[in-house]
Amino acid sequence: MFYRLARPIFFSMDAEQAHNLSIALLRMMPAPAAVKEDPILAQTIAGIRFPNPVGLAAGYDKEGLVAHKMHGFGFGFAELGTLTPLPQPGNPQPRLFRLAEDRAVINRMGFNNGGQAAAAERIAKRRQPGGAVIGINIGANKDAADRIADYVTGVVCMSPLADYLTVNISSPNTPGLRALQDRAALDQLLGAVMAARGADRTPIFLKVAPDLDQADVEDIAAACLDHGVDGLIISNTTISRPPLRSKAAGEAGGLSGAPLTGLSLQRLRDFRRILGKRLPLIGVGGIATAEQAYARLRAGASLIQLYSALVYEGPALPRRITRDLKALLARDGFSHVSEAVGVDA
Repeated sequence: MFYRLARPIFFSMDAEQAHNLSIALLRMMPAPAAVKEDPILAQTIAGIRFPNPVGLAAGYDKEGLVAHKMHGFGFGFAELGTLTPLPQPGNPQPRLFRLAEDRAVINRMGFNNGGQAAAAERIAKRRQPGGAVIGINIGANKDAADRIADYVTGVVCMSPLADYLTVNISSPNTPGLRALQDRAALDQLLGAVMAARGADRTPIFLKVAPDLDQADVEDIAAACLDHGVDGLIISNTTISRPPLRSKAAGEAGGLSGAPLTGLSLQRLRDFRRILGKRLPLIGVGGIATAEQAYARLRAGASLIQLYSALVYEGPALPRRITRDLKALLARDGFSHVSEAVGVDA
């Protein structure tokens, strides 16, 4: 109800201004009560206990300001970032666009953030033993001479503070970054980051683009298995452009939201077909309902993440999805969410 009343105010603003206002409001929110496990939805994935499978995707809390509070809205986990070793302003504004007629978003933010050192200090102060599950998404600076070295720096700096790390090589907004998905470059990258995580063995997930052909999928899957990656996040935004109705449809950047639903689901199915149960998968992209979340689980995802749908549905969405997800599981005779994972694969 509150968001239905507030949404016109947010939508009257520039998209990035509205985003920044939402972060400011959340910073004023009291710390929520401790995370509660749902007995039907809780799972252990990559050695981490997730109280439910509905997570906040990276990109909303870029600086680690509010991720520790997001379980108050019903999220089972939250991923912050992308954080780069050095501060960088990102791309020129405007760089974030609502496509309301398409229930979509285009962004070309460009990893804008204040750097890992500043974020690490904040995250360390807010981290609570037994608190919310927090992932940290790491990337390379735009002008880095050695991008693999930037990822190694991110692993060393952020792994003591994270329940898991996400190696983001799939943003379309840092020129040349997606080239790290090529097999030779990916082998070099994964070899370096897996060696850098040290004795704490923080799980490392890899986040990939939806804009992959079958050979790409096979190469990435093989590289993840060869290097012992702990999970695969499918997928980031797309550079493709299906038919869109909104005025901002021609803006450059990554497209997310409803138009991404089918493409990201298909990439998930592609990876599940090759990997089977050998690697946990996290489904992201165009998820706005429990039915869409359930389809990702049945296609092989153990966890799902939201972001763009929150722009249109508001902060009640994660609780609604978890509630309705349990009803869907019961309808189909499943007593626990893990029983549904991959049944359609």
